Amino acid sequence: MGGLGVPPPPTGPPPRPSPSAPGPGLLALAAVLAAADLGLKAWAQQALLDGPMEGGPLDLRLAFNSGVAFSFAAEAPAWTVIAVTGLITLVVAAALWRTAPTASRLWGGALAAVLGGAAANLIDRAPDGTVTDYLHTGWWPTFNLADVFIVCGGLLLVALSWRADRSRPAQS
Repeated sequence: MGGLGVPPPPTGPPPRPSPSAPGPGLLALAAVLAAADLGLKAWAQQALLDGPMEGGPLDLRLAFNSGVAFSFAAEAPAWTVIAVTGLITLVVAAALWRTAPTASRLWGGALAAVLGGAAANLIDRAPDGTVTDYLHTGWWPTFNLADVFIVCGGLLLVALSWRADRSRPAQS
C-alpha cells in the first residue's frame, strides 16, 4: 500500500498535543469559573437576605449593581450595558479561541479567567440589568468572584505582555 501518491495508513498511537500548548479545555475552564460565580451569586441571594455575614477583613453582604466597574454607567439603560458587556465578552472569547492553540498555559488561563468572569456577570445581568455582588471589605466597593477573575486575569495578561515586550531585543 502507499503507492501511487496515497500515503500509508498511520501506525502506532496518534500524536499527543504538546504539553505546553493549551487545548479546548480553556473554554471548559472559563465555563467552570463562570459556574462557580453564578452558584455563589445564587447562594448569596438566599443566604444574605437577612443581613450580612461578618467575616473579618472580608464580609459577605448582598448588593446589586446596575453599572459596570465601580458602578460606572449605572444610569445607562440596561440594554446598553448588556450590549456593550456582551460585545466585550465576545471579543475576549474570540481572543481566547484564536490564541489558544499557540498561547502559553498562563496566557490561556488568564484569558479563560477574564472570559469566565465576564460571562458570569453577563449571564447574571441579563434578566434584570443588575449584577449580584456579595464580597465586601468595608474600604472597597462590594464585588463578586467574577470581578476577581476579571481583575486577576487582566493583571496577569498585562504582566505577561510586559514580560514578553522586555524579552524582545530592541530594534535599531
